[in-house]
Amino acid sequence: MPMTTSASSATNAVTDRLVEANERYAAAFADPGMDARPVLHVAIVACMDARLDLHKALGLELGDCHTIRNAGGVVTDDVIRSLTISQRKLGTRSIVLIHHTGCGLEQITEDFRTDLEMEVGQRPAWAVESFRDVDQDVRQSMQRVRTNPFLLHTDDVRGFVFDVKTGLLREIDPS
Repeated sequence: MPMTTSASSATNAVTDRLVEANERYAAAFADPGMDARPVLHVAIVACMDARLDLHKALGLELGDCHTIRNAGGVVTDDVIRSLTISQRKLGTRSIVLIHHTGCGLEQITEDFRTDLEMEVGQRPAWAVESFRDVDQDVRQSMQRVRTNPFLLHTDDVRGFVFDVKTGLLREIDPS
């Protein structure tokens, strides 16, 4: 569906605002002298939900971790790709998985792919990875990480659910 002029203008205004903010940021920017290796040797996989401010919630500073985000914080092939590079080339050893309460993936089903196919004439190659039980989905994600042959360090993999109402993490027992 083509964008209307007002929707296009609104999108441009948001992007323009971001670019202007970047110009202010860059004007005061000083190279922190870091490389790509995270100081804490940890990679965090989390949902892309805009309510999760991971750095604040976890007391992290720039350079502390690798952050990998997608819809649901699901451990997909692309997440495994990023974790493998993070571990094998950039020195991470720990993996933290963070899902959250009230996730949008709890509200949709795999039928979303069929709907897209009907709309655009092509079925997406990816799975939606929707779920009904966030705790079980965290367990599944931990299992996917722990059993992946490309990952070197699977002994320190922990999973959590972030409560969007309280800001607290609740650890999930992997069994």
